[in-house]
Amino acid sequence: MIQVLKENQIDLLLSLIKEMARYEKLENEVTATYDSLYDSIFIKKGVKAALIYHNDNLAGYILYFYNFSSFTGTLNLYIEDIYVKEEYRHNGLGTTAFKFLAKEAKENKCKRIDWVCLNWNKTGLDFYQAMGAKKLDCWVLHRLEEKEINNLAKN
Repeated sequence: MIQVLKENQIDLLLSLIKEMARYEKLENEVTATYDSLYDSIFIKKGVKAALIYHNDNLAGYILYFYNFSSFTGTLNLYIEDIYVKEEYRHNGLGTTAFKFLAKEAKENKCKRIDWVCLNWNKTGLDFYQAMGAKKLDCWVLHRLEEKEINNLAKN
């Protein structure tokens, strides 16, 4: 079952984000706080969040937002995170999460759903390929981080 995040569930979401970061060996990169999540989800409404349950147990979460494609002239749904706790994997929850997101995309007339996956995550890569996802080798992901953003902004 997928449940849209409620305001009183931010702490649950933050703990799951930290758990996923440990799984990805990126825990030291988490700077999210209760306040930053609350502001982004409920005040600015820049991202949407949902919790994943299995037999009434908290099993994971989804974070997603909309971006835009100039080529299609429509919104795209971008998946920031889908995380299922290890003990709940292989129960169809990943598929359930993607079905939820596909319905969201369809309701918003999106022509694409995009996400990234770490190149060492063979389980994830195999799952996405089995679902019919196309690996896009023609695009190279780039990132500006806070230091570079600040440098650009002051010049």
